[in-house]
Amino acid sequence: MSYTPTIGLEVHAELKTKSKMFCSCANDPHAAAPNTHICPVCMGHPGTLPVPNQAAIESVLLFGRAVGAAQATFSEFDRKNYFYPDIPKAYQISQYAYPFLTGGEIDGIQLTRVHLEEDTARSQHDKGEGSLVDFNRSGVPLMELVTEPVMHDAATVGNFARELQLLLRTLGISDAHMERGEMRVEANISISKEPGTLGTKVEVKNLNSFKAVESAILYEVVRQTELLESGGTIAQETRGWDENKAKTFSQRSKETAKDYRYFPDPDISKIETTLFNDFSSSVLDEKIPVLPNKIRDLYKNLGITNEQIETLLQNQDFNKFFAQVVDLKAPAPLAANYITSDLLALCKDSERAVTQIAPEQFAELMIMLAANEIGSRGAKDLLPRLFEADSNVRDIATMHGLLQVSDDAALESIVSEVLETNEVAVAEYLAGKESALKFLVGQGMKASRGSANPVRLAEILQEKISK
Repeated sequence: MSYTPTIGLEVHAELKTKSKMFCSCANDPHAAAPNTHICPVCMGHPGTLPVPNQAAIESVLLFGRAVGAAQATFSEFDRKNYFYPDIPKAYQISQYAYPFLTGGEIDGIQLTRVHLEEDTARSQHDKGEGSLVDFNRSGVPLMELVTEPVMHDAATVGNFARELQLLLRTLGISDAHMERGEMRVEANISISKEPGTLGTKVEVKNLNSFKAVESAILYEVVRQTELLESGGTIAQETRGWDENKAKTFSQRSKETAKDYRYFPDPDISKIETTLFNDFSSSVLDEKIPVLPNKIRDLYKNLGITNEQIETLLQNQDFNKFFAQVVDLKAPAPLAANYITSDLLALCKDSERAVTQIAPEQFAELMIMLAANEIGSRGAKDLLPRLFEADSNVRDIATMHGLLQVSDDAALESIVSEVLETNEVAVAEYLAGKESALKFLVGQGMKASRGSANPVRLAEILQEKISK
């Protein structure tokens, strides 16, 4: 039988604020010893009062402007009650009835809502004799995004998650590293024989990579299909993903909103967003950078390939560097090619960073390359030297003999040597074998250690051979 999968997502993203959501503890859960960034508020001690972090609220509302969501004029925080060791209060401060944002869309996928809550502590089950809990993450601002159930295949879901991560990073509100838990994806998956009809929903939680997201969905669709085809029924439950076994596993029956017993938190005042100037549409619009789709359009108009565009977007330091180089009048396609290939590889293979190169130097290198003052081999040789050098590129090229030779007298000397030592190739070219000329040009480039102008070198070779 043919079944139609339907997938909706719940995505949590830790926000990049200086302090936690409801206290003044440092928002730095990864760079400190366990249980050092904690206080009575984020530990849930009796008598403490939480105070909302305005910067976290502003981050969520900024995200809302970027995705075209409707901003609430009134919002409140609620208590979501459940009992796990990583929840010190036995409830999580979250939002239920009045989220900050509703609607909006990313990459054509409609959003249901976006709300703000506090993160839980981190449980560790692989250290010591029992489970340990690190409360450094407890209380970190957490944005939760819920999509409409409108996706029908794993590839679409993966692309949406990648675009969301890119948007969070572009806005500067989250680093969204999935492997560190800064962005966590939960997929709600159901299958049905009739398109437009939802089946029993199964939630797969805490998927920590794009590969895991796509693999878990593919596995779950097959599992549910086989279960129904064999006469079984699908349980509404929460499942985990076993990366090693590449399969989902049952964790618990799926809770509903009633199970959490939501009610407004009596310790936190209601929030009228219209009373805050920092939350106004005009102020938020001024803080929105150029968004990914706008960048894609701009770069396409510059003649940049789609693959190069995505590489730049996924590497923000390189993207910033590319924009600076283009502003310095470097040829955009040439600069994009060298940045996304040679320069990116150099930085990945060493301790170097693109910020160590002056944009002015790289721009000069690209301009010289476009003007045939240096060849591609010379440019590749020059590039590593730009990390340490302060002098201009032309001086460096001159010092290392990398300026391209276009002087006919010098090239004719090289041509004479090539013709004398490669008589077989000359005969083959005279017999009509065009590839022989490429071989001879290559020999000339080798003899000149890459400094000869290959176009003029080929012309002189043809002139000499035809005489």
